[in-house]
Amino acid sequence: MPASNILGQGILPSGAIGAELSAVTRRAYVPKMVVQIYNTSPGIAACLANAQVATGGVSSVSVPVQGQPFVNTTWTDYSGSFAQPPSQQGASLAEFALKAVITPIPFLGLEGAVQLDHAIVPLIEARMNDAGNSAVDVLSQAFYGNATNTQQLVGLPGAVDDSTNLVTYGNINRTANTWWKSTVYNAGSTAPTRKLVMQYIGGTNKAGGEMPTFGLMGFGTWLNLANDYIGAESYQTQPGMGFDSDADRPRSAFRALDVGGVPIYADPYCPEGFLYLINSNYFNLYVHEQASFAFTGFESLLSNYQLGYIGAVLSLLELVLTKPKTCTRVGSFTALTI
Repeated sequence: MPASNILGQGILPSGAIGAELSAVTRRAYVPKMVVQIYNTSPGIAACLANAQVATGGVSSVSVPVQGQPFVNTTWTDYSGSFAQPPSQQGASLAEFALKAVITPIPFLGLEGAVQLDHAIVPLIEARMNDAGNSAVDVLSQAFYGNATNTQQLVGLPGAVDDSTNLVTYGNINRTANTWWKSTVYNAGSTAPTRKLVMQYIGGTNKAGGEMPTFGLMGFGTWLNLANDYIGAESYQTQPGMGFDSDADRPRSAFRALDVGGVPIYADPYCPEGFLYLINSNYFNLYVHEQASFAFTGFESLLSNYQLGYIGAVLSLLELVLTKPKTCTRVGSFTALTI
């Protein structure tokens, strides 16, 4: 708030003396912008850290997938005879289009003149920093929220699905091709426990033939699972050690909850009540090689009869799951209120 609004507080005088002091004294600013409006998302952060490269083309990410056998194996006798093998169609093409997320950045010409040599925080720098934060926030929301909007990143509700939310994924119909479905469970409004989560991990392994790599939960759901761990913790000390003084003091709880070798992480963007079990061998974010948070540069707005400039940060990307049955979605867990 302006200094005049806090006159009479602390060491500041009030009344005319305070007004005079305010008029002749500089404010003591902290020269940084503290961002208040975004969260970090472990899910989208992991995807960006391990992103794969995509290029142009009508289908920028095209993956041949096998959904039927190409050959038939049979038993034979001493004669070694077998039936004539038919030519069987076993391959399909999964096709994904890149989605565009864009953040326009304005810069008024006279704004620069006003701030020149007098900026505490240059607004153009704040906007440039916010462009990345805003884009990641939009991606994180789509990561957990979008199943059907064809202009947005298709997130986990559409990728890890049994056709409840999205029938056609990657241009392959899940109703006609059941091998393209994920396993979806309903936990029945129960609290997540190690025993239950292990059951769903086992179901994922049975359906896809592979263990999931990691899991994602909302914070309240994750904390409800953590309660199943914390009550079983024990602490051991040795002579000469103390809980309050030893550098290697006992620690409580975990940053990730390990169930059967699968770490479960909390993500503030994940809806409560859900558990996503992901296999990272088939789960990737594809980003265009020329448009990975690329800045277009500033262009003049003089043609619009305005003194100023505008630029944009652009990304072309899509979330791709090439073997949906190796991933699982569990819903209807109970969550703690936090």
